[in-house]
Amino acid sequence: MSEHRRKPPQPEGSGRAAARRAAQQPTPGRRAASASSSATPDSGRGGQYGSRSDARRSTQHGPAGGRRRPGEPGSGGGRGRRDGGRPAKKRFIDYPRAGKDGVKRWLPSWKLVLGACFTFIGLILGTVGVALAVVQVPDEQKAAAVQKNVYYWSDGKQMVVAGGGSLNRQIVPIAKIPMSMQQAVISAENASFYDDWGVDPMGIARAVVKMAQGGETQSGSTITQQFVKNTYLSQEQTLKRKATELLISIKVGATKDKDEILAGYLNTAYYGRGAYGIQAAARAYYDKDCTQLTASESAYLAATLNGPNLYDPYGGQGPAATPEKNLKRSMDRWKWTLDREVEVGHLPAAERDKWVSKGFPKPQKPKPATNRAGQIGYLTDLADNYIVAHSTIGKSQLDRGGYQIHTTFDRDKVNALSKAVEDVRKANIKPDVRERDKFVQFGGASVEPKSGKIVAIYGGENALEHYTNNADYTGVQVGSTFKPFVLAAAMTHGKRDPSLGRSQGDSQRTLVSPESIYDGNNKLTLREYNGSVWHDQNGGEWHQANDGDEERGPITLRTAMQFSVNTPYIQLGMDVGTDLVKEAALKAGLDKDQLASITPTFSLGTSAPSAIRLAGSYATFAASGKQIDPYSVEKVEKDGKPAYSHELESKLAFSPKVANNVTDVLKTVVEAGTGTHAKLGDRPVAGKTGTTDGNRSAWFAGYTPQLSTAIGMYRVDPNAKKQEFLSLRGVGGQATIHGASYPSDIFADYMGAALKGQPVEQFDPAEPLGEKVYGGGASPSPSAVPSTTPSATPSTTPSATPSKPASPSPSASRSCHPLDRRCQQQGAGGTTNGGGTGGPGGIGGTGDPGTSPSPDPSRGRPGGGGLFGGPSG
Repeated sequence: MSEHRRKPPQPEGSGRAAARRAAQQPTPGRRAASASSSATPDSGRGGQYGSRSDARRSTQHGPAGGRRRPGEPGSGGGRGRRDGGRPAKKRFIDYPRAGKDGVKRWLPSWKLVLGACFTFIGLILGTVGVALAVVQVPDEQKAAAVQKNVYYWSDGKQMVVAGGGSLNRQIVPIAKIPMSMQQAVISAENASFYDDWGVDPMGIARAVVKMAQGGETQSGSTITQQFVKNTYLSQEQTLKRKATELLISIKVGATKDKDEILAGYLNTAYYGRGAYGIQAAARAYYDKDCTQLTASESAYLAATLNGPNLYDPYGGQGPAATPEKNLKRSMDRWKWTLDREVEVGHLPAAERDKWVSKGFPKPQKPKPATNRAGQIGYLTDLADNYIVAHSTIGKSQLDRGGYQIHTTFDRDKVNALSKAVEDVRKANIKPDVRERDKFVQFGGASVEPKSGKIVAIYGGENALEHYTNNADYTGVQVGSTFKPFVLAAAMTHGKRDPSLGRSQGDSQRTLVSPESIYDGNNKLTLREYNGSVWHDQNGGEWHQANDGDEERGPITLRTAMQFSVNTPYIQLGMDVGTDLVKEAALKAGLDKDQLASITPTFSLGTSAPSAIRLAGSYATFAASGKQIDPYSVEKVEKDGKPAYSHELESKLAFSPKVANNVTDVLKTVVEAGTGTHAKLGDRPVAGKTGTTDGNRSAWFAGYTPQLSTAIGMYRVDPNAKKQEFLSLRGVGGQATIHGASYPSDIFADYMGAALKGQPVEQFDPAEPLGEKVYGGGASPSPSAVPSTTPSATPSTTPSATPSKPASPSPSASRSCHPLDRRCQQQGAGGTTNGGGTGGPGGIGGTGDPGTSPSPDPSRGRPGGGGLFGGPSG
């Protein structure tokens, strides 16, 4: 060896320690690997690696501290190796995925997705299997049992046990159900009945989605599902009940014969009219055994299963269930069912044509239960209507029975109202003596202003003979009892400025005082608020008539209300705006479905609110503007648990100033106007008479602070082919009938009995409101100042004695109206909506301008709505 070759450095010291130190000297690769370690806070500890943990980590990485790649020395040979080559433990669910970087690490593999799907399906099937094993099909007879409802008076005493399927269910075997009925139901409801599994998964899915979205609820679509729902379950639309229905339907479909299911469905379904089962339905609609049903009758009864409330030709509950709408709907469904039977091969086309040519098999009129005689049937029907409209209890559930229904009806007041009507009827209405006395009807309702409770109604002579509830919607126009809403609108919004355009006139208004002056002459030309002549769509004018063609001259609104002069109020409605008059009527509590279309005579009472709604709206004035919807049910219980409880809600319809001024004006009517028959001694009364065109109806609506009552009277022949209201002229031997006659007499007799023993309460005083304005051609000249003390006979010119504008209410000692029977011992007085006579290019004849429809008594057939859902009887 050359002596010039550099010798390696000799280790310090000698022996084993020196050898160990030499072995620990890093190679170039290790120096680089340890460079990063030396920068750590612990680099001064544990040699080159800072700590033992750093040393271990460094052995697991390649050069420059990176992780070794598969195949590199020390890598363990692949993904399954770690820590110097030891095999890694495999996870049952490889998620997050090992050996993947970035997004791929979090994307599940196809194996994982497929496994999850199979697991989910397995869980569902397992859950369903367990549920099917656990769920029990309830006892059919017990679950479908029909009970009775118990109705209670307001004092808690029992009124009647009724309802709950007035026609007892009679189970008939499938062999006795005519094949025509079976085929009609299968064709219309479930054409694949004999082939399906008993459930419709897609239908259930749609119903679940609808309910989850808060949309319209849907029920099962197969006959099996309907049978299960009718027989074993409640009628509530919830996810829990849907799931239960599905499970029981599957079990029933798998264990019961199809004919048994069909028979069960037809024997438990609700057909309306309190009839459960096909035999009860055949009796209720056609008064025959089900074995005698024709194919045409079967097609109609199959239609009732689609919703009996909407398919009874004599009406149902709610604004969509009027007799006219129901008849058309049932005829369409009947014809569709026959066509459907032909389409699916269950009926020959020739037989279908035969039944169609014979016409719709209209069923008989509904018959109330015999324990609902007198007023009881009207009371229970009114309570039923209210429950269905204001709770979650459906009509079919209510008819199944088992409910305890606590009403607001006061037995003594109901009896007092019935007695007041019958006393007047017996003393004056003699159909055996006078032809004109036939078909006379009375209706009435009484409401507490402070609570909204309906304490009494008069629905007719007998609920077993007269099916229409005259206290609810009948289609009878109310005439001048509508005028207080015009006055309320004028005092709330004001008269428009006639000198400005429409947009500016609406913004520039003057609140109207009851002492404002309007022209009260007869047959005045109707004008727009700006003074231009009003024309109808044909260019005709309107000339409003007063009752008896009276010429009253300039007159205050108070006096015009007192003697029911038409011309000032029809013009006031134009000056304020008939849209605002309608708004005032709605705020007071009338139902929009019972209001007429907007025309100028809208202000004179072309609308037909029910007696209940009219009494309720007058109660708003009695309560100083606080409006509460009338109600008839306090609470409903079932099996000792609450099913419904009324919650009192009120709102301010008018300011106390406006309401109290209306009351003050209406006091004038009773004290010395057309309503003097309604006086109650020293008890203050406010009210208004009303009579309509052709003397077809007469009303009185009035109130004290404790009670508001409306009484109506009209004539209609229930058996006439064309239903129309008949004139009251000649009834009771009188030339004409007005609200000042029989309706006022009934009001006074009833209110006197109903308030007997109660303290005399005073109305809140009326504070000054509005300005004295002039309208309808009246001017502020001295000669135009009217008198509030009319002469004993009609005058064509205003009195020379000026009124005292500062007096808010006339004295009771004023002279009588010429038509006041009790004051003058003459014939009854009142008012008419008036007719019009055409001027040049005018309308001519009598009636209303515009397109207001005539009253239609056919809208008032049984079925309710009215107060609780719109026009129907």
